[in-house]
Amino acid sequence: MVLPLSLIQTAIDHPILIELKNGETYNGNLIKCDTWMNIFLRDVICTSKDGDQFLKLPECFIRGNTIKYLRIPDEVIDMVKEEPTRRHQNYRSARGRAGARVGNRPQPAKQKPKPGNQNRKKKSEN
Repeated sequence: MVLPLSLIQTAIDHPILIELKNGETYNGNLIKCDTWMNIFLRDVICTSKDGDQFLKLPECFIRGNTIKYLRIPDEVIDMVKEEPTRRHQNYRSARGRAGARVGNRPQPAKQKPKPGNQNRKKKSEN
């Protein structure tokens, strides 16, 4: 399983094409990407939505929530290593299970019902 951010991190120093939600495209060399998918490019060519205007920029910052899609070269995809699935499987196996034990933590002791609560139930039944 290849995670998107690990794929983008592998693409650093490679050419990349980014299309934004407004239709503009940016071609450039990927310099940096953070966890919010904010991207910093160098030697950028920006193309307008209609494709009739071109801008050459020395560098460019693109906010992650404006990105529609990324096109990454096939050579980068081949370079991506598979993440160890064991770590993710251990995390998933404990999700949603109230009694799941994590690590060496002891199981919590089961609480015994208090005698006072049982007496109240008997009185209300009469």
